[in-house]
Amino acid sequence: MMRSRRAVRWLLPGLVVKRWMVTSGLGLLLALLGAAIWADLGPIYWSIETLFWLLGAITTFLPRSITGPLVLLIGLGLLLWGQSRSFGSIQQALAPDKDTVLVDALRAQSKLNRGPNIVAIGGGTGLSSLLSGLKRYSSRITAIVTVADDGGSSGILRRELGVQPPGDIRNCLAALSTEEPLLTRLFQYRFSSGSGLEGHSFGNLFLSALTAITGNFDTAITASSRVLAVQGQVVPATNVDVRLWAELENGQRIEGESAIGKAPSPIVRIGCFPPQPPAPPRALEAIANADLILLGPGSLYTSLLPNLLVPELVGAIQRSNAPKLYICNLMTQPGETDGLDVAGHLRAIEAQLASLGISKRIFSAVLAQDDIEPSPLVSYYQTRGAHPVTCDERSLKDHGYEVMQAPLQGGRPTETLRHDPRRLSLAIMRFYRKYKRDI
Repeated sequence: MMRSRRAVRWLLPGLVVKRWMVTSGLGLLLALLGAAIWADLGPIYWSIETLFWLLGAITTFLPRSITGPLVLLIGLGLLLWGQSRSFGSIQQALAPDKDTVLVDALRAQSKLNRGPNIVAIGGGTGLSSLLSGLKRYSSRITAIVTVADDGGSSGILRRELGVQPPGDIRNCLAALSTEEPLLTRLFQYRFSSGSGLEGHSFGNLFLSALTAITGNFDTAITASSRVLAVQGQVVPATNVDVRLWAELENGQRIEGESAIGKAPSPIVRIGCFPPQPPAPPRALEAIANADLILLGPGSLYTSLLPNLLVPELVGAIQRSNAPKLYICNLMTQPGETDGLDVAGHLRAIEAQLASLGISKRIFSAVLAQDDIEPSPLVSYYQTRGAHPVTCDERSLKDHGYEVMQAPLQGGRPTETLRHDPRRLSLAIMRFYRKYKRDI
């Protein structure tokens, strides 16, 4: 019974299988017809005579009202059985250790291939969490990732090997990977001991080695994407080695992404060396073809705004007719966004765009967390200087913003206050479907 149901599922629309089966059958029929014509039509006469003799012999024993349906059912049964066995053999050859049935995998892939073209811009753990949820809805995802990190393993490799920081890229590749979990875990593995290895992740070393082999960081990312069977593509915001700087409210100027994250005074604006870095063509092409553009979640001044320091990216976003959604963080970050509510985050984005001479608002829709209920975890965060980001929905709407609030935090108790990938991606897809209905 299960095999019969599985065979019937091959008849469902969208698998792009039936059309090629029909094409193959038609090709076989035409090939036989051609051979018969070549043989002076003799085989056609013999086949017709044999068919009439066979039909006459069958209807001699049973009436046509019985033999017709019976032969039809036998034929369909043989067709479905043969089809099921054929595709089962294909699956056994291609993926013998995977439990997913081939027809189910094709149906899932067909659904993903029809998903929207999504461009997600950001960096850090926020972007990787977002991607791990979005890949349930589309296979056409482009992650545009900041490459301004100068701390930890990425910072060491950047200084000693001269490569662009691979950490955020690595996290996004792992988030979009569809390969075996063990391979993804290997890519994310961080050495806890060993002279020179401690603190480094295998994926960072892998990307750095590939960059040395291929001579190009972008090529190394593409090769790693093939190894991990990445669903979509990961693109750096720029291929230039950039270094961030920030001006603080107290007049101080500090340099380096890791230092900016610990700023002793509120940040007024940020910039980079060299100024106005170029954008990769793949990133510009993805934005031009996007159905949905997302910014965030992530550290405002060290993960999100650095991407807006690339003028070509900003120009491409501005020209796109796709809906643009800013996803706000759940909590403020000490040293970066102390005291900022959702409106404060949006003002910082607008100020960054204004520094490029763009006065028109680009991200006019925002997704924010519902009010977070008091809990021991929230209290713990507050003792460390982080507080829930509040959202004054009425005030934002009065200022022309489209505001969507949803429960974005995970429903189960966790050790950290972060966006839940499933809830976040579900809220984003609701926003996108609403947009599609309204246009």
